[in-house]
Order: sequence, then C-alpha cells, then structure tokens
Amino acid sequence: MKYVKGLINLIISLIISTIIIYGLNIIAGFAGADYSFTHGETFMIWILMGILVNSCFNR
Repeated sequence: MKYVKGLINLIISLIISTIIIYGLNIIAGFAGADYSFTHGETFMIWILMGILVNSCFNR
C-alpha cells in the first residue's frame, strides 16, 4: 500500500508541477517576456518542481 500511495503522490506532484511551470510561463508572456526552454531544461525544471511540490505535500 505504501508503494501505491507514493506513486500516486509522485504522479500528482508531477501534474501540479506541469501546471505551475506553464502557468508561470504564460503569466510571464503576458508581461512581455519571451522564454524558450530546451527539452533538457524543461525536464530538469519539471523534475525539480515535482520534488518541491512533493516535499510540500509531506509537511
């Protein structure tokens, strides 16, 4: 059961991190900034944001 709960938390964290990353990018676009990320940069930001969101869930 622990593994299933951990997997569900991981998937939720990655989905929320995707929403946060694209939300920030869209808001920055409205402000006039033009950010373009490579696939590697996007992957690293996505994973790090997922870890951050997951650590916020554990508190």
